[in-house]
Amino acid sequence: MPDAASWAVRLGGDQFLAQVLHRSYAVFPAGGADAEPLLPWDDLNAILATHRLDAPRLRLSKDGQTVPVGRYSTPTTNRRGVTWNRLHPAELHAQLADGASLVVDAIDEIHPPIRAAADALERFTGTPVQTNAYASWTEESGFGRHWDDHAVVVVQQYGAKRWQLWEPTRPVPTFRDVESPEEPEGDPVADFVLHPGDVLYLPRGWWHSVTADQGTESLHLTFGLVAQTGATLLGWLVDELHESAAVRADLPLHGSVTEKAAYLGALRTAVITALSDPGLIDHWARSTGTTHFGRPAPSLPYVDALPTDREIEVRITAPRASLTADPEARTVTLSAAGTAWDFAERAAPALKILLTGETASLGELADAAGLEVKDVAGLLTALLRGQALAVVKAPR
Repeated sequence: MPDAASWAVRLGGDQFLAQVLHRSYAVFPAGGADAEPLLPWDDLNAILATHRLDAPRLRLSKDGQTVPVGRYSTPTTNRRGVTWNRLHPAELHAQLADGASLVVDAIDEIHPPIRAAADALERFTGTPVQTNAYASWTEESGFGRHWDDHAVVVVQQYGAKRWQLWEPTRPVPTFRDVESPEEPEGDPVADFVLHPGDVLYLPRGWWHSVTADQGTESLHLTFGLVAQTGATLLGWLVDELHESAAVRADLPLHGSVTEKAAYLGALRTAVITALSDPGLIDHWARSTGTTHFGRPAPSLPYVDALPTDREIEVRITAPRASLTADPEARTVTLSAAGTAWDFAERAAPALKILLTGETASLGELADAAGLEVKDVAGLLTALLRGQALAVVKAPR
């Protein structure tokens, strides 16, 4: 299961972040990498059989068009009047054999290994991640040639998938844009096949056509990196600038020309002053990283506090949490999920383990920090109540 360090190794570490991310596509062959699939077919079958995944969460697509849900499911209503679409396996199989592609959106929310991999990729890139699963059985293109408004990291799970790429026809297009990119002309600039364990990075805006034309079924995961743009920064900055009276002031709708000009001048000064700070992007990254809730999860049966039990296993649920130290006060501050907690510096070794995203037991954390288990249980209870931590395994 990939963690942040293994993602870094797989994608090229700092060189990937500095020279590839948001710039150009890159293919990383499996080579000697562990090609063990994150999503076995058995797991996908279990998800489809045990979850009510209504469209568009679960959908079929063929030739760029969504297949009507009634062609592979049956409306079912229970005695409480709740209606959902129950999959009809035989009809689902027939649609897939006839060229449709299967999509499960946000599969990271319902499959723990994929969730952990998505968290780790978010920890490595500093960008929110959503993961979709795509399965195809024929050379029919499920989605036609298209572009995405977010970058993706594709990991081939089973079989083979052919990718054809064209460069963007509009620089860094967005979902909410003033115009749409034009269709590309000419031959693709890249044409390759992904095999199990191969990884593709594709920036947003790149046109691509994807087909399972290698004579075998294909299953791949697409880790979508949510776009963080200038508009994102400016939206955040508007909230930050509420400390300025010029930003909070009422618009002089009925003022004189002179009053309106003075108002705009004060507003412009406030915005330009903020944008002149060379550390603004880093400030934004810290702010959004430590306020992002990640993937919070309940920790039943512990609805009040964690008991003093060495065997309880926990995991942090905020991938971009941060830990800072104050040597003079001999404290450390964990910032996550919109809250900052101050702890004695002796808690740092336990907190650093949590920040790796790995699962750890209360006993392991206590031993690492030289603390009593009861003290660790108290520390973790605070994080649990702040929705930054979850119990992943309770003793039987």
